[in-house]
Amino acid sequence: MKIAIIGTGNVGGALATKWAHAGHQILLGVQDTANFKGKDLLQNPHTTVHPLQEAVAEAEVILLATPAKAAAEVARSLGDTSGKIIIDAMNIVMKQGPAGFSNTADAILANTQTRDVVKCFNTTGFNNMQNPVYEGVAIDLFVAGDSARGKDAAIQLAKDAGFAECYHIGGNDRFDLMEQFAWFWINLAMFQGQGRDIGFKLLKR
Repeated sequence: MKIAIIGTGNVGGALATKWAHAGHQILLGVQDTANFKGKDLLQNPHTTVHPLQEAVAEAEVILLATPAKAAAEVARSLGDTSGKIIIDAMNIVMKQGPAGFSNTADAILANTQTRDVVKCFNTTGFNNMQNPVYEGVAIDLFVAGDSARGKDAAIQLAKDAGFAECYHIGGNDRFDLMEQFAWFWINLAMFQGQGRDIGFKLLKR
């Protein structure tokens, strides 16, 4: 796939690296191609840097991993997203989110042309994107959204990043639940002192 990464910090950088090594074409979309966070990502295979709208125009899939407060503004800056899949990896933290929205995915939908928006890669830490394996067992991810195309792409990309499974938990009406699940991980990792090296695995009898 051709994947535009918007937000080249911890989450965007970890996924860009995993997907590049899985053989996907990575288009880093940035404001300033000469000076941006994550320049070391250009050492990865199949990775190039572009002005934001150019990266979006060339991509099939767009990952948004910017600060949640800027979600609406960033969505508007993408240019024409018709026919594109957008994967939202953001969470509203400490009420720092886009004004008027309870989650970032709804803000993206309200400010882009595409309806193929799903929420994924937001329920665990970037360290688990770098290495999702615990004692030989890969942890799981989750995705929400009405878009069948978006869901299928997110599930494939989760597996390409090394996760065992990526379970669909429902449509757009589950975007808030996905952010609450993220808070569950954050609470355990940070506030309850479990540390970042924890992950979720769905077990079946």
